[in-house]
Amino acid sequence: MIRISELYIYPVKSLGGIALQEAKVTSRGLEHDRRWMLIDDNKQFLSQRKYPQMALFKLQLLPNGIQVLHQPSGNSTIIPYQPQTSEAVDVVVWDDVCNGTYVSAELDKWFSQILNISCRLIHMGDSHIRQVDPRYAGPEHITSFADGYPMLLVSEGSVADLNTRLAEQISVKRFRPNVVITGAEAYHEDRMQHFEVSGINFYGVKPCARCVMIGVNPDTADSGTEPLKTLSSYRRINHKVMFGQNLIHNGTGTLRVGDVVKQLSVGEGLQFSLAANA
Repeated sequence: MIRISELYIYPVKSLGGIALQEAKVTSRGLEHDRRWMLIDDNKQFLSQRKYPQMALFKLQLLPNGIQVLHQPSGNSTIIPYQPQTSEAVDVVVWDDVCNGTYVSAELDKWFSQILNISCRLIHMGDSHIRQVDPRYAGPEHITSFADGYPMLLVSEGSVADLNTRLAEQISVKRFRPNVVITGAEAYHEDRMQHFEVSGINFYGVKPCARCVMIGVNPDTADSGTEPLKTLSSYRRINHKVMFGQNLIHNGTGTLRVGDVVKQLSVGEGLQFSLAANA
């Protein structure tokens, strides 16, 4: 039987994640997930791809906001759930123009000083609509500042299989999933086209193409070529390395660790390049 084993949100894009026992499912993904983002003076979003030290900010949900702790320095601050300004901004996340609102000058200064990068914190409000790629979803499907989809699914079995191929073991946190499942064979998430959890329908619409960011250790911010190098030897399609399944969904509600995953449609899986196995 397949069940949810872990749930994660990442309130500020590319900062540390928060493990939860239960999470509300909203129209654009798990509540609070990637609703905030740091941008530079050119209005480009900051990412661990370029700044791996962003992994060292650890977050926690509090009644009055999100606590952000910079582990190396011990400095912390609180991000309020609602922006303290009404100053709007348009930013680009990959191929999409997104709307946001600056949160506060104080937080801009705090992040800029610690990262040693001139940056500002923005928030995506409920009125800001960012549609999912129309090639994979209808216009009713929206997302946050995530790379492109409301949620990402990874199975424990896939990480376990990958670890048999690596010299040093890694955790599922490398892949920044929202939903982790147990009880499924390795890479079964590739085949999960339609499933239901707690009355919410989920659809696997596109395998997740991975980049150098999975080489960043979320606990130390050290970066390296693994596990991308190993994955590229057997999980490559059209020069892209795939790991995990992007999800869209219909309905809202609450997911909990331990929830049963009811499979409604299972596909054949992915066909990888022969060269990847050479």
